[in-house]
Amino acid sequence: MKLGLIIPAVIIFLIFLAVLELSKNTVLGWVLAAIVFAAFLIVNGTVLKGGAWYIKALSWAMFIALLGADLWLTQPPIRAVPAVDYKNPVETGVVSVTEGALTGVYSEDKAVELYMGVPYAKPPVGELRWKAPQDAEKWDGVRKCDTYAPQAMQGRTPALMGSLVDLFIYKQYRVTTKDNFLAPMSEDCLYLNIWKPAGEIKDAPVLVFIHGGSLNSGQTWWSEYNGEALARRGIVVVNFAYRLGVFGYLGHPELLDEAGSTGNYGLLDQVKALEWVQKNIGAFGGDKNNVTLAGESAGSSSVSALCVSPLAKGLFRRAIGESSSVTGVKPYHTFRTLDAALKGGEDVQKEFGCADLAEMRAIPAEKLVGTQFTPSAMTVDGYALKEQPYLTYERGEQNEEALLNGYNKNESIVFSFIYKVDEADLAKNIEPLFGEFSEEAAKLLPVEEISAPYKYIVDQGGSAKGTFDRLLTAAWFAYSHNSWSRLDAKAGIPVWEYYFTKDNGSMGSNHGGEMPYCYGNLNRHAWLYDESDFALENTMLTYWENFCRYGDPNGAGVPEWRKFNEDETKVLELGEKVGMVEDPFLEVYKLIDKYQDTQR
Repeated sequence: MKLGLIIPAVIIFLIFLAVLELSKNTVLGWVLAAIVFAAFLIVNGTVLKGGAWYIKALSWAMFIALLGADLWLTQPPIRAVPAVDYKNPVETGVVSVTEGALTGVYSEDKAVELYMGVPYAKPPVGELRWKAPQDAEKWDGVRKCDTYAPQAMQGRTPALMGSLVDLFIYKQYRVTTKDNFLAPMSEDCLYLNIWKPAGEIKDAPVLVFIHGGSLNSGQTWWSEYNGEALARRGIVVVNFAYRLGVFGYLGHPELLDEAGSTGNYGLLDQVKALEWVQKNIGAFGGDKNNVTLAGESAGSSSVSALCVSPLAKGLFRRAIGESSSVTGVKPYHTFRTLDAALKGGEDVQKEFGCADLAEMRAIPAEKLVGTQFTPSAMTVDGYALKEQPYLTYERGEQNEEALLNGYNKNESIVFSFIYKVDEADLAKNIEPLFGEFSEEAAKLLPVEEISAPYKYIVDQGGSAKGTFDRLLTAAWFAYSHNSWSRLDAKAGIPVWEYYFTKDNGSMGSNHGGEMPYCYGNLNRHAWLYDESDFALENTMLTYWENFCRYGDPNGAGVPEWRKFNEDETKVLELGEKVGMVEDPFLEVYKLIDKYQDTQR
């Protein structure tokens, strides 16, 4: 058989196997691919040997077509994500909550009990679409809570794309048959998950975590914020799904007239989850009077919003915010005016040609999720949020009694791939961040390209792209926390602020890079980290644990973390070294303050 036939066939076959793996296709796909490949070589080496060129060309076309059919026929099935990944998990004893009795499963070493997919509200479907969440329905018998419930409706990222992100950005990709499936997605998504120390416990501190995703995506089972490590330290951890995008943040005049509230359904879900925790967390050994609310990215924006929502008052004591808030006069993201929210809802109504709300509520969720208008921001609706959050903060009427918050060194790089920024157009590119002060802002930091460890293949680059990313980080993320810290400190609330700078084999100090450290999940991708990473993880876990227990991150075995209240120029660096350093963006904040003042 000629090498001119074998070599290209082998190359195509190997590429196809890689696509099968990255697309999470079933093992049957590999088997069929091997059969097609072998058949192609046999037919071309025997039946078609010496045949006409067009017959051989037809065989190539058939070869590729059959591989394509294989890719389609062996797509990954939809399957619930299991609570644990070991075989034959051991069931816990029965726990009784308001709605009924349930069981969970133990971690493999029996140190943690996991209860996944516990309903905290009635499914928000049909007539309940775009309404405040209702109490969960009661059930008979014992409910098995051993798998995660479906993620909220959102645009599904193709498995191939998700795998490439894991491979080239997070660098967490592993070849395994355990993940050859897609997680379910549903409008019926209001469920929560609980991790608790195994056995009888009482009055344990509680951490409730809100996932990020720009209020438009995300799920509760991502490894980086898994609650098992904190549960091993005696903390009861809860997270939950909430409505996203057009289901969670659609605003509409008719909805406002109907209920006196609109545009904040995802936020109302978060309140409902906190109410459920108040009613039921004692059944899992948690102390309802010692709840810390935490979130990352849009989850952190949500935390800062809940800190000023009258509906959330008394539902938690402390707040942890990672990489976002809505405390600015004009928040840069995850927030919009009521007028913008109402217009967005009308745009969606026109897009689908609906005459009224009844017709909008009848649109299948799978169709509605494809809207070209993607509401993914909170608003002042007069109910969940009475006014711009900064106004409540300025009066000192926020809900938290202590705050731990901060940001990462290279937050913005994953958001700016599409921009090419050279020195000549730096000021123009940062105008949305600084307004009339953009020319001045462009001169604050040295002009530089992106640093090598964060220069991803798809990034457009440019001589000032690194400077642009630093200024974007300063505005979108660092300022969000500096303003939050200042507002709380002014009100006499104790504040601790961090600055995460750790490079590593995975995300480094990119957006979300702190989470596997502070929630103790480095071991899930241990090959990406070294001893210094695990030492930092222990330090950060201790800070987070102490804050949940006592409202102060300091304690034995960790470096002193001084309050922001004592020196507003210093933050705690969490990196190769752990210690107080000057915030690198102090001069940038001054210009942002000026710009924000023009937005009052």
